[in-house]
Amino acid sequence: MNIVIIGLGGIGSILCERLARYLTYSAERGTNLLLVDGDSYEAKNFERQDFTTMGNKAEVKAADLKMQFSGMNVSSFPAFVNETTLAQVIKEGDIVFMCVDNHKTRMLVSNYCRNLTNVTLISGGNDLIDGNVQIYVRKQGTDITPDLCSYHPEIANPDDKLPEEMSCEELAQSVPQLYFANLTAATIMCQAFYNAVVKEQYEKSEIYFDITKMTSIAQTRIVKN
Repeated sequence: MNIVIIGLGGIGSILCERLARYLTYSAERGTNLLLVDGDSYEAKNFERQDFTTMGNKAEVKAADLKMQFSGMNVSSFPAFVNETTLAQVIKEGDIVFMCVDNHKTRMLVSNYCRNLTNVTLISGGNDLIDGNVQIYVRKQGTDITPDLCSYHPEIANPDDKLPEEMSCEELAQSVPQLYFANLTAATIMCQAFYNAVVKEQYEKSEIYFDITKMTSIAQTRIVKN
């Protein structure tokens, strides 16, 4: 099994450790885990991101996981994904977790996966107190669940930029985030993995959550022709 995690920030830094723990001590031993991020950890990230030292996020988390889980095959790709690097990161049959904070990256990855024969894409994101997780599955060239763009015009036609297209000033302006919302998104993404990959259950393909209402609502989405 080959798993790719794109984005090692608030959600991804939590998700990768939980996922690696499950994979190491379950029947899924021997999994290859690729961590992808072009950003670096800074002291200001300690408030809500799980890491042990400064440096490129993908490289730091790969080193952390190798120390914790010696049986896990972990590698890093210390760059942002774009139209050029996507083919280096995502291969046929991969399971992809996307933990990014911009719609343009979501659109690029979703559209790339639409051209693969077999792939599972689990995407999670949140604002301060709420967020959602989407599950996109393709098998034998057929969409089993809708791609990320089908029910989200803001992803299909993004008005934001890729991280590498942003200026230093734009990158420094971060939207307020809450650790508990990041933790909730990461937890639901793990649940999505268990249901879609381990159990092969695809009825629910999008989950909305709100930590102040203490709710999590799963939606059934129909594949659009």
